[in-house]
Amino acid sequence: QVHLQESGPGLVKPSQTLSLTCTISGASFLSNFYFWSWIRQSPGKGLEWMGVLAYDGSTYYNPSLQSRPSISRDKSKNQFSLQLTSVTPEATAVYFCTRGKGTPEYWGQGTQVTVSS
Repeated sequence: QVHLQESGPGLVKPSQTLSLTCTISGASFLSNFYFWSWIRQSPGKGLEWMGVLAYDGSTYYNPSLQSRPSISRDKSKNQFSLQLTSVTPEATAVYFCTRGKGTPEYWGQGTQVTVSS
């Protein structure tokens, strides 16, 4: 059974960098043709796709985001991470990591991040 678990600080100050990690169990990056994504949901809003790490290591990001995220992976730890620089309070959201081949098939439980001074 694939399990994804997000972790990171629950509170980040404006202008700082937000860093989140997704730890994967029951699967690995060696499983080909999967896409590993970060998705967030801000208060009162729908789901927003932020970016994806493809099975070949390439990354793609949502061009509509005000602040471009960065997604990376650590194969040795079976983790992938999200960084968002110079955050504003608008980045306050529940952040999810997912795995899928088209639409996300597996989701983490989500982690709440609040951007506030």
